[in-house]
Amino acid sequence: MHGRKALVGWVSVLMAVLCVLVLPGCSQDSSSSDAASSSGDTGRTYKVAMVLSDSINDGGWGSSAYQAMCDAAEARGWETAYSENVEQSDWVTVMQNYCDQGYDLVFAPSGQFGDAVQQVAKDNPDTHFTILSSQITSDNIESMLPNLDQIGYLSGTLAGLLTKSNQVTFVGGVELDTTVAKAAAFEKTAKIVNPSCNVSVVYAGSYSDVAKGKEIAESAISSGTDVIYGDASAVDSGEREAIKNHPGVYDIAQPSDLGSSDDDVIACSIVTDNRVMIEQCLEDVETGSFGNKLVEGSLENGAIKMGTFSEKLVSKDVQDKFAEYEKQIEDGTFGE
Repeated sequence: MHGRKALVGWVSVLMAVLCVLVLPGCSQDSSSSDAASSSGDTGRTYKVAMVLSDSINDGGWGSSAYQAMCDAAEARGWETAYSENVEQSDWVTVMQNYCDQGYDLVFAPSGQFGDAVQQVAKDNPDTHFTILSSQITSDNIESMLPNLDQIGYLSGTLAGLLTKSNQVTFVGGVELDTTVAKAAAFEKTAKIVNPSCNVSVVYAGSYSDVAKGKEIAESAISSGTDVIYGDASAVDSGEREAIKNHPGVYDIAQPSDLGSSDDDVIACSIVTDNRVMIEQCLEDVETGSFGNKLVEGSLENGAIKMGTFSEKLVSKDVQDKFAEYEKQIEDGTFGE
């Protein structure tokens, strides 16, 4: 058993090193003006690494978190690395490897990493850690939390306006507190804009099971659902596969702008621009102000926004009504 753990550790180290050497999609041009302002003054280059339980190509949360890290790092001249498809039993080992390699910041893109982050952070007080969709903080931990109510309000409003069957479904990955909060806001809002609307909330128990997403969607559609909002990363891809076979059923995507103006499946996307929050964490490391902080993302600071509406699926009338509600959500008057 000890031999196996040692082997896993060495493999994780090798993967992390390779990720630093070859990282498609992440620019490491430290000659830009932003890079010079962040690392040139100190004569060093900072490094950030992401540990992901799924793939950076999952078409959902993992892809969005990875790209956000890359964009924020490029803007500030940081080097990047990542480890993907990491089993839960290896989270601590992989994070510790990044600490041992001298990474300044370890990024965990989900609240499910909370226990692992707290364990490794306690043992490595000189390394900084940031967790997305969490509220855990300490001297060397900052959490990034998108406004869960706003995400739920936006998706619920659009679902309530779009549905013709008055039956919509929210699909969550794992029943985390953050996901439960979004689901509650989704249900509340759908019923405010459409009092006849019935809302189902389903959890896949996974963020990576595409087949489960397809199964859930087929079941929901057979029960009358015609709008699905998925908050389950790669599981959402399975939902969309099912929706393709059912004209008149719409998908509301997240967290990137995954649709287009002529999309046949995605009505629109609720975009969470994690770059805004990650870049704040990078700046906090550089300025020595990191720790004991919750970095929030919202409509107000641009971390939450709407994607592209499908002109095929969303009429101008619905878009206009949605715009009115969106303004109320942003200024805090929605539901009053």
